[in-house]
Amino acid sequence: MRALVIGSGLGGLSVAIRLAALGLEVLVLEKLDGPGGRARVLRKNGFTFDMGPTVITVPIFLEDLFATQPGDPRLYPDFPEGENLTHTSRYLKLVPLDPFYRIHFPDGSYFDYNNNREYLLAEIRRLAPEDLEGYLRFERDAKAIFQRGFLELGFTHFGSLLDLLKVAPDLLRMGAVFPLLSFVKRYFKNPKMQRIFSFESLLIGGNPLSVPALYVMIHFVERNWGVHFAMGGTGALVQGLVRKLEELGGRIRYNAPVRRILTHNRRVKGVVLEDGEKIPADVVVSNADYIHTYGELLSPEDRRWHSDLRLKRTRLSMSLFVGYFGFRAQGDEGRNLRHHNVLFSERYEGLLQDIFQRKTLPEDFAHYLHLPTLTDPSLAPEGHHAAYTLVPVPHNGSGLDWQTLGPRYMEKALRYLDEAGYLPGLMERLVCTHFITPDYFQWTLNSHLGNGFGPEPILWQTASFRPHNRSEDVKGLYLVGQSYQPGAGLPSVMMSAKITARLIAHDLGLEKAPKALLEVTS
Repeated sequence: MRALVIGSGLGGLSVAIRLAALGLEVLVLEKLDGPGGRARVLRKNGFTFDMGPTVITVPIFLEDLFATQPGDPRLYPDFPEGENLTHTSRYLKLVPLDPFYRIHFPDGSYFDYNNNREYLLAEIRRLAPEDLEGYLRFERDAKAIFQRGFLELGFTHFGSLLDLLKVAPDLLRMGAVFPLLSFVKRYFKNPKMQRIFSFESLLIGGNPLSVPALYVMIHFVERNWGVHFAMGGTGALVQGLVRKLEELGGRIRYNAPVRRILTHNRRVKGVVLEDGEKIPADVVVSNADYIHTYGELLSPEDRRWHSDLRLKRTRLSMSLFVGYFGFRAQGDEGRNLRHHNVLFSERYEGLLQDIFQRKTLPEDFAHYLHLPTLTDPSLAPEGHHAAYTLVPVPHNGSGLDWQTLGPRYMEKALRYLDEAGYLPGLMERLVCTHFITPDYFQWTLNSHLGNGFGPEPILWQTASFRPHNRSEDVKGLYLVGQSYQPGAGLPSVMMSAKITARLIAHDLGLEKAPKALLEVTS
């Protein structure tokens, strides 16, 4: 049987590997000239820049994937025991980061965030001793949400509202359905602590003012497994996944954009490419954006559940401005900065409201500054650094003209890093620059309105309410990646791939699933 996977993002490659191990003939169709999707690599003037995700957590998920063999798609267990990365090490080198992030505040103070409990308590005691007791209560309650929401329910496919109703009482009791920042404020009085323990939802496209407190589990995902970096960049991870897929007999075709998913009597028959070539298939898996998949790749007559009205009512995550830059080193960059840096502005809630609700471009901005050459100098020529700065911005529903704004915004962002003292003298040390805007996400990555993370992970777009991994409209069509369950972020995307592979295996009669799984996927 042939399976076509639309898109070679991390979700597409991960599901392709599992389907190839199941024995299917797998062909991945990629619009662009190389793999990775959002995790593409930019090489310029001797610098290597990861264009997308850089935070790698839950490395056992990678180990589980790289351990797949023909006839063994590794659909169970969900959380392999131990921390051995023997199989992963054949494909890439992962190194743990400490701290995970250095979180900077406008007054010059900072907080180093890692998974050493005593160190975290010491950092809280240093910055906000009045919140030490509050953290202990937060730790207890966040751990309970992590246990239920991630360890127990993370791989559940919520195929119907009934599936959610079964677990809703537990989530209500734990407060996991209330807005994240409101939840965090129950435990912390200090505004700095409120930011530190709520900002991480932004890493998956969620506004701390509106995402459910369920996402506080990110704190314990990182505490449990740490934050890692792939030497050579996330692009090295992509290449490792491509190699694994090819070892299992899977193939990738580049420069092969899909124009339409072909159906007959609401059953998948294959796809047609932009050049008119038709490729037949028994199964199609879309790793593409939700609205692009249903709104542009499927004919309207094939869409009863995912109608134009449903697509229009979908609330999308924010977008991103990302500036990539190479610069001459002074030798002291590691004094104040770390591999991952979060640079807060004076405002927090007002800034979030500008981006998510008012959809305006604020005068101030918060940065995520990625400086990987502190860990891996090979990403830049000798005596130089490669970096990027990421700024959350509204998606293209804002009407902002990024063709005009882009160059000015790039200069403004880099000048801020220079003049605020994070990278003094940066403007004189620049060697090369590049930037992407919401237009890149919309037109290059086919992300509707240039959204960065798919549907925004608000309560009514979470679990059963998030687009399902098995299409209700077309038999044989499956979905994988950040737009679908369980959501965005590398761990969730890899979980999405396993969920989707399970559904396909069950539907094709290739895997005998446990009774508990059949109850939630039927």
